[in-house]
Amino acid sequence: MLDGTQVQFKSVTLQKYVSAENGGGMDISVDRDDASSWETFTLWRVSELEFQFRTTQGQFLTCYGNGCSVSATANSASSTETFQIERNNNGKVHIKIKSGTYLQATMDNQLTADYPGTPGWDDNAATFEMTIVANNLHGDYQLANGYGHNKAKQVLEKHRNTFLNVGDFEFLYRHGINTVRIPVGWWIAYDPDPPAPFIGGTLEALDNAFSWAEDYSIKCIIDLHAAPGSQNGMEHSASRDGTTGWPTSSGYISQTLHVIDFLASRYAKHPAFLGIELLNEPSAAEVPLDTLVSYYKQGYEVVRKYSPSAYVIICQRIGSADPLELYQADIGSHNLVVDLHYYNLFDTFFVNLSAIDNIQFIYKSREAQLQALNGANGPLVFIGEWVNEWNVTSGSQSEYQDFGRAQLEVYNAASFGWAYWTLKNDRKHWDFEWNIRNNYLRLSSSEKKVFNSLRWLLLASICFYQCQILELVENWI
Repeated sequence: MLDGTQVQFKSVTLQKYVSAENGGGMDISVDRDDASSWETFTLWRVSELEFQFRTTQGQFLTCYGNGCSVSATANSASSTETFQIERNNNGKVHIKIKSGTYLQATMDNQLTADYPGTPGWDDNAATFEMTIVANNLHGDYQLANGYGHNKAKQVLEKHRNTFLNVGDFEFLYRHGINTVRIPVGWWIAYDPDPPAPFIGGTLEALDNAFSWAEDYSIKCIIDLHAAPGSQNGMEHSASRDGTTGWPTSSGYISQTLHVIDFLASRYAKHPAFLGIELLNEPSAAEVPLDTLVSYYKQGYEVVRKYSPSAYVIICQRIGSADPLELYQADIGSHNLVVDLHYYNLFDTFFVNLSAIDNIQFIYKSREAQLQALNGANGPLVFIGEWVNEWNVTSGSQSEYQDFGRAQLEVYNAASFGWAYWTLKNDRKHWDFEWNIRNNYLRLSSSEKKVFNSLRWLLLASICFYQCQILELVENWI
């Protein structure tokens, strides 16, 4: 029951689903035999028992008081859009409004706030079967709002104080890693008291990282991984409910530029500072190219106010977008880098590929694209994320070694280098340290000569010119 959880409700008396006709904008009915998108509601968590319900079109369920008919007509959520859910152990729920009146499914298929008294758990009009359809978001927003401020602060303080330390930078130094890419969330600019539900402490963690990096002659790239409103609807961009709000509001974009200004002004003169990535993984489906290019141009100029030489990194849109679209945009004159993320995952194309097929794809497809971009008259090329993992379910150690060797060989040719995702992880093949210590990934002496990197914080990585970057871990900062 965290933010972004998707639920459906079925009346036990009518045996019909609660539905927002046309996905929202009308009264709620209880008249559907089957459930699909109109019958699915996304939770905004207010407290452990209180929630707001968002429809697929973005409206919230609302009820002004006792006797009202529930509708999906509110464009924002406050007290009249807040409902309390009571649950038993058999998947049944009661829903009531702020005054304490319970909702019921009427015989004419309406959802109204007028059930008399307190319902039991037998077959009555105020009892519904609740199905959790999806619970896929587990990012910063869900952590902070799910625990509540005080408990979330304890959890994050313990994590930041124990998960990474100066010894990790010593490990990187010993293995030839010379740069870290450190993802952060937009709320870092408001530390130590960021807007709710986010928890302070990220700025101190970033300062610590810069100090440790300086001790080992490692450079830092700050990667804005989560922008206000979310630039891709994913948990690692701190989306509350899976929607992409960043490109829809000029206020969000100006706030993002403020964050870049804050970070550039604070770190531009630090000996460990290398550059700033203006935005991680904007969605091709949701973020128009002209909106993104305009933001990138403004962000480039913001960084240049504080540093004439810092690298400014722009990330390609994820989804169906050609990175050449950014080469054709006049974003900045020098030290500009385009970040591409290469995974043999997250696409049905890779599902049935064998180990050999995966390796050949690296050589035939990735290498060709890199050569074309390296030869283009434009920004440097950075493979900002990759991992020694695939959809091969029974890969042997030697096959993983071959897969890792192919990626290192090809990505090492990128004009700005590469970044591994991630330094530490609970999934072993995503864990750079595990790969190195267990001989699944081998860095040759020639690879160690180029710049390397690491990833941590909200999502982190490291890089320099010709940087091979290791992404450390999500949500460290």
